[in-house]
Amino acid sequence: MHRIGYVLPPGFQVMALGTQAVFEFANLVADEPFYEVENYSVTGGEVRASLGLTVHTRTLSVRSTADTWMVVGVLDPLVTTFPGELLHLLASCSARARRTAGLCTGAFVLAQAGLLEGRRATTHWSFADALRERHPNTQVEPDRIYIADGPVWTSAGMTAEFDLALGLVEKDLGTGVARDVAHRLVMHQYRSGGQSQHSEMLRLAPKSDRIQVALDYARRNLARTLSVEDLAEVASLSPRQFSRVFTAETGKSPAKAVEALRLEAARLMIEQSRHPLQVVARETGFRDGRHMREVFMRGFGVSPQAVRQHARTTG
Repeated sequence: MHRIGYVLPPGFQVMALGTQAVFEFANLVADEPFYEVENYSVTGGEVRASLGLTVHTRTLSVRSTADTWMVVGVLDPLVTTFPGELLHLLASCSARARRTAGLCTGAFVLAQAGLLEGRRATTHWSFADALRERHPNTQVEPDRIYIADGPVWTSAGMTAEFDLALGLVEKDLGTGVARDVAHRLVMHQYRSGGQSQHSEMLRLAPKSDRIQVALDYARRNLARTLSVEDLAEVASLSPRQFSRVFTAETGKSPAKAVEALRLEAARLMIEQSRHPLQVVARETGFRDGRHMREVFMRGFGVSPQAVRQHARTTG
């Protein structure tokens, strides 16, 4: 039995508790009670969330044990004072655990407890600069879904907490179980830790269903030419009307939007696979490796080779 202890500070952000469903469904998929989940707090008893609801907790003490500690964040860690007793207990309990995770702004709790000293970490993008400034000995990477640096894991904000939980399941029970859990939870995709917090599909954010359908089609068919005429046909609009509506709704021309989607997809393939760069270029719709390099330099300021090298040295 793998014991997971959720540490809830006063005013904790309630969405983090939803990640417990990941472990619940992992038990169902594995067809055995592999995970056991309990909530803890310094005081024990009822703890109030930021939304106002209360959750019953066990008392966290120096004798508390878990295989994995999940430290939940708060809405604004910059105005929240975390009790010294919480930091002391977390440092003590973490030393005896297999791993400790900071969910969203829970990274601030880990940092104040000394658990991020000299480590790579991430947090909600809007608080990443503050985490870096307050804890200069922590290597903060603001554009990551989650990071596992040895036994210490941290996640970006909100839904990224689910990706971290799935990453833990994958580590414990394998990729197949993690993907099955994601499917049962109706998650749009199972994102690896290296993925950017900001999806290009979210950045574009079209207002109409027609443009959204065209973007979905483009994302699924990046290896194709994807001309304006092709996308306009999918959206049931004339090419001229499609270009006008698309630019008005997304702030980008169709060609620039498709290039951004290709760039995002290529980076993920480079970071997560061993495919040769020529194969990545072909699969994501670039003319060739040289064209992909030009777009990478323009979009990221680094070459595809540099992205792969970074993924290998920090993965």
